[in-house]
Amino acid sequence: MAQAPQDLLSKLADRGEEVIGRIGEIPGAQRLLEQASTLKERTDELQKKLRGLDELERRVEALERKVDELSKSAAKPRAAGRKTTTAKRTTAAKPKPSSP
Repeated sequence: MAQAPQDLLSKLADRGEEVIGRIGEIPGAQRLLEQASTLKERTDELQKKLRGLDELERRVEALERKVDELSKSAAKPRAAGRKTTTAKRTTAAKPKPSSP
């Protein structure tokens, strides 16, 4: 009985080899294999780009912390000697023309 699984696996392996050998004969199979290869390459490129996102996220977080620190220091009150004042403007009222 131990012989039966080996025979089944051997048959499956032989059939798989036959199918792989005949793939070149099928009209659309070559194009399918090219597309599968291209998909693999594009997936690899995408994975590399996604790995680069981690570094960018760390850099953005560091920049956000710096911006927060700078905005907190800018929000602190200025020294007492540096007061800002606005100039007051006065305009003379124009006389109304008298009607005859």
